Amino acid sequence: MAEAPRMPIESGVPEMDKYLHPVLKKNYGSWAWHERPRPGVLHHVAKSGDDIWTVRAGTQRQMDVYTIRKLADIADQYAEGHVRFTIRSNIEYMVSKESMVQPLIDKLNEEGFPVGGTGPSVSMVSHTQGWLHCDIPGTDASGAVKALMDDLHKEFIREEMPNRVHITTSCCQINCGGQGDIAINIQHTKPPKIDHSQVANVCERPTVVARCPVAAIRPAMVNGKPSLEVDEKKCICCGACFPPCPPMQINDPEHSKFAIWVGGKNSNARSKPTFHKLVAAGVPNNPPRWPEVSEVVLKILKAYKEDAKDWERIGEWAERIGWPRFFEKTELPFTKYHIDDWRGSRGNLNASTHIRF
Repeated sequence: MAEAPRMPIESGVPEMDKYLHPVLKKNYGSWAWHERPRPGVLHHVAKSGDDIWTVRAGTQRQMDVYTIRKLADIADQYAEGHVRFTIRSNIEYMVSKESMVQPLIDKLNEEGFPVGGTGPSVSMVSHTQGWLHCDIPGTDASGAVKALMDDLHKEFIREEMPNRVHITTSCCQINCGGQGDIAINIQHTKPPKIDHSQVANVCERPTVVARCPVAAIRPAMVNGKPSLEVDEKKCICCGACFPPCPPMQINDPEHSKFAIWVGGKNSNARSKPTFHKLVAAGVPNNPPRWPEVSEVVLKILKAYKEDAKDWERIGEWAERIGWPRFFEKTELPFTKYHIDDWRGSRGNLNASTHIRF
């Protein structure tokens, strides 16, 4: 008799207690102090006197089952069977004996998982799905990350930056990669081209109209067939219409570029949370190594590392020295695309179904 299928749990995220390392569970909320003995290693001491060491290693984020099994085998053989993944896709191994730390580090390095990402370093890049999973990408976020982190490997395994550096990449302009000290996003520069012969067969038109954040799409009859049209004066070229309607093609090898933004921050330590600001536009979308993207990011990090004060995040450094000086130090050109002079935003957003102001 076949086993009954497991019913879904409708109560949300499961309780984490049963997954915690025993030392973490015993001392939950009762920690006395902690330190970083070396890059990639955290040492926490509880009020009870218990110790636990955490070893953090970088992964490629999008992993096949064999890599996941390898990481799990390392946990069983060199740690104590307990791991967790961070929000930036690092894997962390917890051990209760200091003697286990170095053999674990050696094994991770041997298998190609660099140990680092703690303290004032360049942490793993948080990125969207790209060509592998997403239905909207104009580029491959994970590919650009791979190429960039090959150049930033030393900054991941060392703690030589003024403060932590969070980098994000997004494969579309909707930017589910989030805020970052440096954010790398695709930038569509032309409205979608519509294949009117396919819209009626492929697209659910009300869904497409509703998907547009600025109400730039409306139903239309073209050559006697139901279709759609775009008000190009309203269109912000975000690409949100493409997933529910592939005949509205917006990806373009010439006109879909990268844009690089600086200064995003989620925390309120030392300064308030901030949105990032555009510093490079029209960067070529040039797979498979995206060298132009890496060149811009490396310029920014070099200037930041040389000039920022201890504990300054990139945005705080730029605000202190002033943005004109930021462009001078990073040797990035200041162009008309850096001036936010678009006066249609209020009208567009008030016409949408999402925002009123």
